[in-house]
This record gives sequence, C-alpha cells and structure tokens, in this order.
Amino acid sequence: MSQNISITEITASETKFTDPEFTLDGDTRAAVDPRALETLWINTGSLCNLTCENCYIESSPTNDRLAYISLREVCQLLDEIKSEKMGTREIGFTGGEPFLNKEMVPILEACLARGFKVLVLTNGMNTLLREKAKLEALHQRFTGALTLRISLDHYTPDIHALERGHRSWKPAIESLRWLSDAGIPFAVAGRTMWDEDEASMRAGFRQLFADERINLDAECREQLVLFPEMDESVDVPEITTACWGILDQDPASMMCASSRMVVKHKGDDHLSVQACTLLPYDPRFNLGTTLKASWRAVKLNHPHCAKFCVLGGGSCSA
Repeated sequence: MSQNISITEITASETKFTDPEFTLDGDTRAAVDPRALETLWINTGSLCNLTCENCYIESSPTNDRLAYISLREVCQLLDEIKSEKMGTREIGFTGGEPFLNKEMVPILEACLARGFKVLVLTNGMNTLLREKAKLEALHQRFTGALTLRISLDHYTPDIHALERGHRSWKPAIESLRWLSDAGIPFAVAGRTMWDEDEASMRAGFRQLFADERINLDAECREQLVLFPEMDESVDVPEITTACWGILDQDPASMMCASSRMVVKHKGDDHLSVQACTLLPYDPRFNLGTTLKASWRAVKLNHPHCAKFCVLGGGSCSA
C-alpha cells in the first residue's frame, strides 16, 4: 500500500481507473516506459462502410470524429522518424476503413518507398476490392513489404454477421481468395467473444480456409490473430506495479512500449499522438502533437489496458 494514499481516503464517488497514479485500493498503478518505436500506427479516419456491433473505435458511415489523414501529413511523420532516428520498422494503418480515404494508395506507396514494412487493417469490402490492380502493382514493386489483415470475426457467416451484418461475409471471403491467389501477404483477424476456446476457433478457421482455398495457416498466430474482446462494461482488475511479477509479464511486451497511434481529431489543425490504437478519443492518452513529445511513460489507466493488453496478451502489430 502506498504511503501517500489509503483506502479510507477514497470517496464513494471514485471508481476504478480514475487516478493515474493509484488504483482504487490505493496501490501504485502500473506504467509502461517506452523502449523503441517499432510500429507507428496511423488512423486514416473514423468513417467506415460498416457499423459493427462492438467496434472499439465506434466507426460507422457517420462517425467523423477522426478526420482523414493526408499524404502530406503522413510524410511529415515519416520525416520525423528519420530526423529523430527512431528506428521504426513498421507503419500500421487502421480506421474506420482505411480504403475510404482517397489518398490511401499514395500513402501506402510513400511508406513502402521509404523502406517500411506496412500493415493495413481492413474489413475487406468493396472499398478494398476496387483497389486490387493498384495493390497488386505495389506488391510487385515492394514484394513482401505490404500486408493486409482482413477482419473476419468468426469462421461461420451467421456468427460473423452478428458483429458486421450479413452483407459483410461474401466480400471479405472474396478479398481473402484474391489475396491468396495474388500472393500478397495477408492475415485474418478474428475475435474471441463467443465462449469458445482458442483450439476450437482455430480448428473452425482451418476448415474454412481449406473449403475456400485460402492459403493461410490457422495455427500461426501471425496469420490468424484472435483478439480478446473489449467491453468496458465488464469489470476487470486494475493493474498495479506488483502485477508484473504476479502475472509474469514484462512491461516491454505491452503495445505502448513499442508503438504509438497518430490521429487527427475533427476540427484540429494538427495531428495528435495517442498512446494506443485502442484509445483514440481519450484525452488522458493524448501524448502531444509530435512523436518525440509522445515518448514518455504511459499509465495503465483504462480497462482496455488490463483486459486487452496485460490479461489478454493482445497486440495489434504484426
């Protein structure tokens, strides 16, 4: 127990994850120090062609809280990585749906031309399929450097549709078949939100990939990523400094030790660097307007820190 605060000093109005320094029980809250910016995540904008049931970023055809990022702004970030000698290897893109951003393909080309590995998270709908020729051309120029990760929440269309709607399945499967046939590196992102163990999930996806002639290894955690569910209404424990030893976890394995996410909040004339891909709107995790300014410790002061990262072992990077 910290000497600076006691449980009796905490009022009934206070809740978990409120104080950045201490948990509700008065223990010192865990924090993660930055190690190296291995992955820079860029949110391309919060607009999406789907309205998913449990979207952590609340993307939809009407949510424009995060504005489209431009090619010019992305190049400024790449310039900062170079000038600050940050050693970043991977640029990841998420949304919303990245391919709704009309500058997406030129943005990808700019990153690939500078020698970065590039990962794009997409729902695999027609917004992706209409860029097939351009993406195949990028693959030919920068072989192996571009990876697309398609969201397929479950290996059955009906359960997948509970999250994304019935019209999302066929385009996603078509996108996976195309990527498989074209030889473009790709992966699938599923979710573990249906009381089904990991072995059963992987077995189901393995059969799906075989049936649909999709060349992916369902046992490979990089080719089939199964994310823990994020539900802020579910009670989760706060992470203290003692938890690292209790859980046998290394703070360096947390996403915020090796990545940041850049967003452009609606109405801003500048970019903002958030600590995490999961927390694009929370001002507590806004670390400034430059990558250099953001390079400081992150307090694990949100339920997602506990459930997704520390307890769930989740990571958005490849």
